[in-house]
Amino acid sequence: MALLDSPLRSRWRALRRGVLRRRRSLAALLTAVAVGSGVRAVAPPPEPTEPVLVAARDVPAGSVLGADDVTVVRYRVGTVPEGASDAAADAVGRRTAGALGLGEPVTTTRLLGPGLADEGRVATPVRLPDAGMADLLEVGDVVDLVAADPTAGTATTVAADVPVLATPSDADGPATGGLGAGAGGLSGGRLVVVGLEPDDVTDVADAAARTLVTFTWSAH
Repeated sequence: MALLDSPLRSRWRALRRGVLRRRRSLAALLTAVAVGSGVRAVAPPPEPTEPVLVAARDVPAGSVLGADDVTVVRYRVGTVPEGASDAAADAVGRRTAGALGLGEPVTTTRLLGPGLADEGRVATPVRLPDAGMADLLEVGDVVDLVAADPTAGTATTVAADVPVLATPSDADGPATGGLGAGAGGLSGGRLVVVGLEPDDVTDVADAAARTLVTFTWSAH
């Protein structure tokens, strides 16, 4: 029996010597495992997030959004911008009211359509007679709309303190529609979208049919 046990004893002694030689490495490994487990146990849970639709690249003002123009990222709860969406379907196919920068949330105020105008105002397209004049405007400007009659040589303010809601480009083709094709059927220039008080819509529409509608920056 002693002879049979001898190989087992030899292997046991070799294993024991190997463990003893590596005891420091094994101890360090076990310590690292214990520390890692402890860190995971006391680490706070990840902050809750919400999906938010943002621009996947720079998008010029007046562009029609495509599926490749938007993507969804995660925002911490409580930091989501007002009017933000979490679905591409809410934005794809709609035209931007102003330029969108890479990563900028796509909110209702950045798109033409419902939510563009402030509460109580009416989002109204107005044609300015000179495209270069429209290039001077930016979303957020506050202007007075002026009806200029080149025949009579008169100019009258028809709406004051009007916010500019959008400055769409005409890159997709000739500008059509909107208030401001009067004064002999003039149909050039460029459209801008403004937020009119309901009581001003009729006055502006009447002025657009008979005169040229231009603007001055509001002093207020």
